[in-house]
Amino acid sequence: MNFLQQLNDSIAYLEANMDGEIDIEEAARQTLTSKFHYQRLFHMVTGVTVAEYVRKRRLTLAAQELQQGKKKVIDVAFRYGYQTPESFSKAFIKFHGITPSEAKKSGVQLKAIPRMSFQIQIKGESIMKYRIEEKGAFTVMGVERRISTVDGKNYVEIPKFWNEIWDNPQGKEMTKGAGKMGFLGICADLDEEQSAFTYMIAVERNETSDAGLKIREIPAQTWAVFEARGPLPKSIQGVWDRIFSEWFPSTGYEHANAPELEIYPLGDTSAEEYACEIWIPIKKM
Repeated sequence: MNFLQQLNDSIAYLEANMDGEIDIEEAARQTLTSKFHYQRLFHMVTGVTVAEYVRKRRLTLAAQELQQGKKKVIDVAFRYGYQTPESFSKAFIKFHGITPSEAKKSGVQLKAIPRMSFQIQIKGESIMKYRIEEKGAFTVMGVERRISTVDGKNYVEIPKFWNEIWDNPQGKEMTKGAGKMGFLGICADLDEEQSAFTYMIAVERNETSDAGLKIREIPAQTWAVFEARGPLPKSIQGVWDRIFSEWFPSTGYEHANAPELEIYPLGDTSAEEYACEIWIPIKKM
């Protein structure tokens, strides 16, 4: 319950500064976590990044002020952090579908993102099983792509990326050299402002040719390891959600600000008994 209150305190901070400067470090301090962990937790629990939430709330509030008809577009634009009327108009049209000037008219349709709040919810979910692993540094090779998290696009783009790799000569070459861990899906380089991260499909670096493949070093780390059982991608997506919405808030760990791993053993990924794992870098709070 205390952690839920801390999340609500962070929302209160964001809301109090919608028309001013927002310090994500300060929002994170409301939850007694690091900036990285707060951003990652916020996104996994809510489905949107902090930046996306702030942007949509500001455009919601801006539309409400314009509807009152007493303020100039340029004044509202500056109030909500836009440096020019042009940049404000572009963002406003993308969100609301009409120009700021049109929003001042009676009878027009606008969009609104309500203030967020966190409440306890009894789900009756099954027990979460995990183990703690210590693993030294190792090197992987593979193919990378920037993935957007806006509106849950990552849940669509990542499976599509995997399908493309299976049909690609590089994917077949990587399969030949897959080690004990099988294939890895690596999440790294989260960019909160751009609402995107790097996703890498990889195998452990080996004696086979790595020509044309990206090389990445995975640092020595303490990991919390969770099993996902069932057909992909549904089984693993459900576990991802529970890690951040249920496991982190109920333990004394926080994210260690290192790449996250999905471990895919070779096998039939559509089978009910297929088992893969999610490795989350952790440290004690």
